Amino acid sequence: MPKIAISLCGEGRGHATRMSTLVERLDADHDILVYTSADALAFLRRHLGNRHPRVRLEEIPGVVFQYTSGRLDVMRSIAAGLDYQARQLGPLVDRMIRDLDEFAADLAITDFEPALPRAAGRLGIPLVSVDHQHFLLAYDLDALPWSLQWNAWVMSHAVWMYVSEAADTIVSAFFRPPLRRGWEHVVQVGPLLRREVLEAQPTDGGFILSYLRRHTPFSAIEAIADCGIPVRVYGLGERDPVGTCSFHAIDERRFVEDLAACRCLVSAAGNQLIGEALHLGKPMLVLPEQAHSEQLMNSHFLTAMGCGEFALLEEVTADRVARFLAGLDSLEAALMSVRGRMDGTPDVLRVIEHRLAQKARAAATTAS
Repeated sequence: MPKIAISLCGEGRGHATRMSTLVERLDADHDILVYTSADALAFLRRHLGNRHPRVRLEEIPGVVFQYTSGRLDVMRSIAAGLDYQARQLGPLVDRMIRDLDEFAADLAITDFEPALPRAAGRLGIPLVSVDHQHFLLAYDLDALPWSLQWNAWVMSHAVWMYVSEAADTIVSAFFRPPLRRGWEHVVQVGPLLRREVLEAQPTDGGFILSYLRRHTPFSAIEAIADCGIPVRVYGLGERDPVGTCSFHAIDERRFVEDLAACRCLVSAAGNQLIGEALHLGKPMLVLPEQAHSEQLMNSHFLTAMGCGEFALLEEVTADRVARFLAGLDSLEAALMSVRGRMDGTPDVLRVIEHRLAQKARAAATTAS
């Protein structure tokens, strides 16, 4: 029975959703060891529960974004990353080497986590990189504003430090611009969608769905709450209603139900959620944080596709939300062209099975 080790970044919802999709497709025929932290660890514990006995979850230290006064603090986040690399990465790699040797892993898969690639490399275990962030290295971003192209160049160095070499590099994104020269080997796929999303039937329940990050300023909540339509908000925990906004604890089953039934989304600008919404044909007003370049890039690509609009989280107003709601019909044609066509999971599974088969053939040749 093939054995697969998986590691993923613990920050946010996208990495956890992507990897939980893979785990659920692989665990029937593979033993799986998963390393993660923070939000992703909590998500996977809830989502997998005790229903997947072939899957073992291991908590590891991880890097998280740092905020000051409710806003993303880029310099503190960079400092936290450097401190992690200096103090925790080395011991974690040593721990993983021992684990992988005992586990006898045949393949390693990482979603923007730096320790497993290093451990797998030292043991000669083939590595498959599956993430969104590699678009910063592999994609032609000339369509973006110059400021974001510059930010992408700076951020790409961090991606290179996380995963410098992989047997296969897969970029999961809802957008698909041309590849840069020298990156033609990259496999481009859509977001990895869970069965619940694939099986959902879109309807219009007359409400707005909103997923917001925990440091969302109250001014943005007020702007959304003043839209005159019921809004179901996830990501901020349960709290008293504000205007038309009701606040709900994270519940993935209910969230997917609301995603399928909502009229539209006013939400954070994460790649995974945008991909899920596009698959279900839902228009979006995304709210990137001013200092979060990756979210800003996602927002520009969404707008270029004609499937949504964006406003800065710190500057969104009730009037801006009202203009978006008034123009929903103008987004319908573009949404119909991508509805039901987003899932990249089968493509990723083909790469994984090809790599495992190659490893098995090599082992059989050595044994003979």
